[in-house]
Amino acid sequence: MSDIKVKLERLKKERASRSGQIKDAWERIDSESGLTTKEKLEQLISLERASKIERPPQPEFDPEAKEPFRFLENPHGLAVRYGRIRIGDGLRIPGDLLTCMSHDPAFNDLDLSSAVFLDLETTGLSGGTGVIPFLTGLGYYRDDKFWVVQYFLGDLGAEEDMLRDMARFFTDMNFKSVVTYNGKAFDLPLLETRFVLNRLPFPIGGLPHLDFLFPARRLWGHKYENCRLFNLALELIGTDRAEDIPSAEIPWRYFQYIQTGNYDLIEPIIYHNVEDILSLLGVVVLGASVFLKDEDLCTPDGMDLFGAGKIMESFGDMEKSSRFYQKALEHSTSEEVALSVRKRLSRHQKKSDRSGDAVLLWKEMVTTETVSLDVLYSYRELAMYFEHRDKNYEEARRYAEEGLVASFNISVRYESDFRHRLERLKGRLKKEREQTGKEEGRSE
Repeated sequence: MSDIKVKLERLKKERASRSGQIKDAWERIDSESGLTTKEKLEQLISLERASKIERPPQPEFDPEAKEPFRFLENPHGLAVRYGRIRIGDGLRIPGDLLTCMSHDPAFNDLDLSSAVFLDLETTGLSGGTGVIPFLTGLGYYRDDKFWVVQYFLGDLGAEEDMLRDMARFFTDMNFKSVVTYNGKAFDLPLLETRFVLNRLPFPIGGLPHLDFLFPARRLWGHKYENCRLFNLALELIGTDRAEDIPSAEIPWRYFQYIQTGNYDLIEPIIYHNVEDILSLLGVVVLGASVFLKDEDLCTPDGMDLFGAGKIMESFGDMEKSSRFYQKALEHSTSEEVALSVRKRLSRHQKKSDRSGDAVLLWKEMVTTETVSLDVLYSYRELAMYFEHRDKNYEEARRYAEEGLVASFNISVRYESDFRHRLERLKGRLKKEREQTGKEEGRSE
């Protein structure tokens, strides 16, 4: 695809003067509910004719006869590297780990050798029946290769024929699961809607589904500001992919293709879609490597181990979660993350009737220089422990007082809690002193 990369460099220069106008114009059109794809296309064309969107000089091209739809294939050998991973690394992920990441026990008996990776490029970003997936990218392992195949809709009137062919493809390949990135909310429901509207069965609709957006956020949401697939591909996989096409520009390019037949407008989208499929495979592999202790792929730091603990906690395996949290504390990490780790770990210890261990963590948390809600949480837990479990009211009062001072201008809720707690503790301490005085009087 080196020729496509050359075109991308040219396209990035062309785009500089118009991308903002295109995005604003398209977002206005796409936000109008109830419009069909045809109506959106007509509005965009009319805007261009009125010169509200500046079009750069278009290079000459040879118009190609539009095929109703195209089926494109792009095989990758298992030993080929994509950034830090080898393409075949996905085959090493066991079903029980896929189950933890997906929360679907159906993955226990599966692996990625029978999965289909799916990513759509569409005529709109808002979803709904007026949005058409004009490019469907599918990745899968077969015959010692990872294939990326694509269905491209060259003629809107041929959608039913394309979907019928796709249905046969799904049935023939006999996929056992689906892997997406935000596919539960967008890709899979949208594709299923198109099948339903064309009165066709949707063969992959009921398959176990790993939407990796959710485990990715748990693994790396505290580590990276942005968990977009493109951003994670750069940060984790180390790919050299450029920001080839902004999402808002993809529908515009497709409509321009429908109008002009210029396939040069589509080639960067084809490339973008292939990269998204490979990036999805890559982040799944690197996410799994945190659990598999594969140092060839990943040497987990404290942030990664904290993310692994959150995955296991969300799955309900608190023993494994606690082990990851303990390991996270053994690695250098930010103060904020260390507080979050201790808070989660202390909660588990408290529920497991290991309050003594939890107290040690809470005491470590209140020594933190920067006051946060997690620090106030620790003051409250210490005050509760010494009041209700240890019956040491003086110690409970001390932590409640320190918590009250720390909560000023930070949390009205915690401030109110500490004030009520102190009033109650004053009463308990008074009764305790009176009881002590009576016992001393009797002993005399």
